[in-house]
Amino acid sequence: MTHMQIRDASLFVKVLGQGYPLLLMHGGPSLDHTSLLPLQPMADQFTLIFYDHRCNGRSEGAEVTSMTLENLTADAEALRQRFGFEKWAVLGHSFGGQVALEYALRFPQRLSHLILMNTGGDQRWVNQNAPKILAKRGYSADTVEAARRFYNGQVTVEEYFPTAVKFLGAYSYHRSLVYNPRFLAFTQKVGLGPPMKMRPEALIFGYRHLQGWTVMDRLHEIQVPTLVLAGRYCFLFPPEHQAILADRLPNAQLELVERAGHNPQMEQQAEVIRVLRRFLAGVMASQKSDSASI
Repeated sequence: MTHMQIRDASLFVKVLGQGYPLLLMHGGPSLDHTSLLPLQPMADQFTLIFYDHRCNGRSEGAEVTSMTLENLTADAEALRQRFGFEKWAVLGHSFGGQVALEYALRFPQRLSHLILMNTGGDQRWVNQNAPKILAKRGYSADTVEAARRFYNGQVTVEEYFPTAVKFLGAYSYHRSLVYNPRFLAFTQKVGLGPPMKMRPEALIFGYRHLQGWTVMDRLHEIQVPTLVLAGRYCFLFPPEHQAILADRLPNAQLELVERAGHNPQMEQQAEVIRVLRRFLAGVMASQKSDSASI
């Protein structure tokens, strides 16, 4: 674990394992790489590059107003150059998946495989549809309104935690906080959980900045093998959106994980890793073939 000066930001980076490189872009905005740490067992086959986006987690040195998709994707590309990888696979979860889609469009020649986990190509699904789905699932009008404000960046830094708590249970297949992955972030505040560092200001700026963002009309440009992977019970990017996303990507396959919500890597870790290994088996076989021919 270290900080690396990447362009105008000091990014927190954690590298594990050896083998073909897989970059992991975390969700949020406002969270950090720890939400993807359940994928650590894959380090036996891959070089896993975990990092915190600029203005998120433990990354430092950049103003929150610099957290644009242009800068986020340029950071990732500069990180690839620093490591010296010709190409790599990229996994993006939630907000990280939106960054990954932009990366695939901006730097197609540097990407071998794309994994989109519980994400979407249109911010409207989060801004408008997520509160509606909560209402359909029986959440109170107060909770639905809290979600609407939260996902549109209409909360203050002080309101961030008390607002999120109102719909925290919706992130998981089980509503109980005991099963909810994001509960781990809150236990940190009382010293009971892993050191997830949350940055509310990143969420506020990020969701305001993403208003109207969509790449749905450009998905046909992404030609690399793509895995669209999501928990079936996700309310932010539900199955119907995942199906549309996969359908518009020319070389995509869709996998829905049962009994999982927005963080299937936490609720169904073994199943998610199994699907990821199967999807990436091709690049591993190619790598072995290249080594044998040397």
